[in-house]
Amino acid sequence: MQFSGLIIPLGFLAIFYFLIIKPQKTKEKKIKTMRDNLKVGDEIVTIGGIFGRVVKVRDDILTIEVGADKTKLTMAKWSVGNLVNENEDEDIEKAGA
Repeated sequence: MQFSGLIIPLGFLAIFYFLIIKPQKTKEKKIKTMRDNLKVGDEIVTIGGIFGRVVKVRDDILTIEVGADKTKLTMAKWSVGNLVNENEDEDIEKAGA
């Protein structure tokens, strides 16, 4: 009888966890794995919207080539937002399915 007032708040907490917190943690883990597995030749997009190709990978630093004149930019790994070639592979698989 005393715990009946806690059932609804605990239910909301459980729903909040499974709908918001857990998917966010899964997404963060996927992004971290993608950044840790970057290799030379990968086409990337930075979180600032710059498209480039990875030419050098060191610890937490990347060097990418950008544009037709192949300008080299050095940046932190955490600034990588997405892999371009990974998305193209997924799009091809979806189109073929």
